[in-house]
Amino acid sequence: MSVNTEEVLKIAHLARIAMSEQEAERLKPDLNGILGWVEQLGEVDTSEVEPLAMVIANKTRMREDIVTDGDRRDEVLANAPNAEHGFFAVPKVIE
Repeated sequence: MSVNTEEVLKIAHLARIAMSEQEAERLKPDLNGILGWVEQLGEVDTSEVEPLAMVIANKTRMREDIVTDGDRRDEVLANAPNAEHGFFAVPKVIE
């Protein structure tokens, strides 16, 4: 598969990229090289390869779910410009 200048300009338009014909001509070999590489990858036989979620077999290290820095509401709300009933108070916004 290869692209021509018109297709490069159409792709640029879809991506909302301003591009002159000269820039499209310069970009065309790069895009064709990328498409050739993708076609080459498509020829690789992967029928016996199991799908992977991760390349490296890492196991998630679990830890206890312990609150280490809680029960400091009053200290946190001391920094608020306005607090009411134990919560941050913000102005009502209606549009």
